[in-house]
Formats: sequence, C-alpha cells, structure tokens
Amino acid sequence: MAKKSLIVKPDEKKLPTELAGIIIGPRITEKAAYSAEQNGYVFDVATRANKIQISRAIKALYNVNPVKVTVSVKKPVAVFIRGTRGMSKLEKKATVFLPKGEKIEIA
Repeated sequence: MAKKSLIVKPDEKKLPTELAGIIIGPRITEKAAYSAEQNGYVFDVATRANKIQISRAIKALYNVNPVKVTVSVKKPVAVFIRGTRGMSKLEKKATVFLPKGEKIEIA
C-alpha cells in the first residue's frame, strides 16, 4: 500500500463548483495497477457521486473522455477492535475506462 503522502490528490481548483469534491483521489493498489494496463483507472469517489458526475470530473481534471464508468460501494459492517464495537466506513470507488491511446498520469 502506498503511503498517503506519496498519493497525489487531484487539483480541486480546476473543477467547476458543482464537481468539487467528487474525486477524492486515485486508488493505488496492485489490482488498480493491473487495471491501468487495460486502460481502466480506479479512483476513490464521494459517496454521493453518480456516474455522470464522475465522468465530468475526470474529463475536467485529466482532459480525457471516459468510455465507461463503473461504480462499486463497500457498505459498512460491524467490527470489533480492542474490546470496542463499531462500524467500518462507507466507501465508494469508481473504475474509469478510457479509449485506446489515452492515458492518465497518476503519481
């Protein structure tokens, strides 16, 4: 897992106000790196974001036209850590597929 200080977050100043906060940052994992070889890039996104907003935000930030966007949600589950009960957080990730020849430079 990459250190959080090494992960480059997107520049929010480039986005219109309605798209600010949609893209949290790229997801840096081995599976995401393999997906990038197949022109699919994985991003952590806001839980309120939909596919259209994600597509527009990627287009505004990276100047590429996504072909397809898929979204998956990790729902909270009960956890028990050091004698304390709690819930894990809700997470949402988006896989953005680009046409052949286009790339996104991540870190």
